[in-house]
Amino acid sequence: MGTGKHRRSLLRSAAAALALAVTAGTGVLFSPTPARADTVRGLQWYYDTLKIPQAQKLTRGKGVVVAVVDSGVYAAHPDLKGQVLPGKGLDSDVAPDGRSDPDQETGHGTMIAGAIVGRGGGSMHLLGIAPDAKVLPVGLGAAQRDRDLAGGIRWAADHGAGVINLSIVEGPTAYPDTMEAVRYAASKDVVVVAGAGNLVQGMRGVQSPAKIPGVIAVGGSDRRGGAWSGSTSGPEMVLSAPAERIISTAPPGVTSNGYGVSDGTSMSTALVSGVAALVRARYPDLDAANVVNRLIRTARDAGPPGRDPEFGFGVVDPVAALTRSVPAVTENPLLADAAPAPSATANQGGDKKDDEPMVSFGLAKGAGPIIQTVLCLLVVVAIVVVLVLARRRSARRRAAQTPPGPQFGPGHGPPPGYGPPPGYGPPPGYGPPPGYAPPPGYAPPHGPGQSPGSGMPGHGSPPGYPPAQPHPHPYPPRLPGQPVPPQPFAPPPGPGVPPGAAGPPTGPDQR
Repeated sequence: MGTGKHRRSLLRSAAAALALAVTAGTGVLFSPTPARADTVRGLQWYYDTLKIPQAQKLTRGKGVVVAVVDSGVYAAHPDLKGQVLPGKGLDSDVAPDGRSDPDQETGHGTMIAGAIVGRGGGSMHLLGIAPDAKVLPVGLGAAQRDRDLAGGIRWAADHGAGVINLSIVEGPTAYPDTMEAVRYAASKDVVVVAGAGNLVQGMRGVQSPAKIPGVIAVGGSDRRGGAWSGSTSGPEMVLSAPAERIISTAPPGVTSNGYGVSDGTSMSTALVSGVAALVRARYPDLDAANVVNRLIRTARDAGPPGRDPEFGFGVVDPVAALTRSVPAVTENPLLADAAPAPSATANQGGDKKDDEPMVSFGLAKGAGPIIQTVLCLLVVVAIVVVLVLARRRSARRRAAQTPPGPQFGPGHGPPPGYGPPPGYGPPPGYGPPPGYAPPPGYAPPHGPGQSPGSGMPGHGSPPGYPPAQPHPHPYPPRLPGQPVPPQPFAPPPGPGVPPGAAGPPTGPDQR
């Protein structure tokens, strides 16, 4: 496709008819041949990756109309018979009802339609994502001129489309008419899905119309589940879907047997549009905003945690989108400041409880990581505060359980010369245990009225046992010239008590 005033399709392909496989990264479209053991169904590797068979047990898209605004759709293909509604041709090279495809290079519109609504019918026929849905073709012709895109979007919104597939780009900047047309479609309760772009076509960053606010911008994933190397990327990315070696229907003249395999975000977009049709069919009461919300809330996160430039919110997950309970919103979550709906309608549809955190939307670039950092810091601060308060309460409890009176640790007591406070002493009759002998150099307490070493019976020193000698270095040590500390508990000097000596301990015979 050309550039400038012409739209560019997002399918990387070229005509060929001799081989089945695609050379990775070349984007060449090939036609499967009967000589190969492979079948059309066998080449739909993405069918099993996305668990489409399980999803189709829940719904096949009945009653939903998907508009394919593209080159046109070859409605006579065996896998598209009865699947293509009369649409609109906006250029002279396409049928007035849009049911022809003048693109002889790739059959672009026909391939998109087959991926969405192919009817199947055996291993050698293509089964689309939503085979009971219908395609509404809006043919822009092979040139896909700029002036026709906005008109095609409006026409589709006015003629019953529930989903609009835009596997084309108009460049890095959206045209005002296209932006207005997208807003118009949103006002008509239409889900708009668009391809992000392909690097091989010289595109950089998510292209328009995919980057228009409210549109589901779709990038590519590969067969290993990683980001497809040919897809553009950017902060506007919303979802990702398989883009590598996708088989679909092709019109006559493009391939010899009506099927082709190709790469590109065009096919990723078609797969997401098909899943959107399944969601609309299973939950017919959901508006477009909540369909978008359900798709992004249930996507499988494949890159860095949260939304990222390659996968957006993740790879589309059809089964989760059809089964998980998802809180409702009041407006499209891809627009700024989307608010949850009242709690009475918080969980619209779904069989599984959604225990995942809410996804934040409408944040400026870089705001998400900042908010996450602040929240983490607040959690750390809260934990520290709780630990400090718990320690203080524990200390108060220990203090309340401590018995009154002076408490000294092992080996510690009042300094020499200080007696116990008045009324405090050993219990009556207290003494050393029977048979206890004091260590050498230790004098037992003297009796009442005795001076140490008086030799009186009772509490004096045993015969032949020398009286205790004062320690040469009193505790605490005193500096030279420092006065003796006061002795507040010593009795006044009297007979038998040397001046400055501590009084005897209170005994049972003292009053």
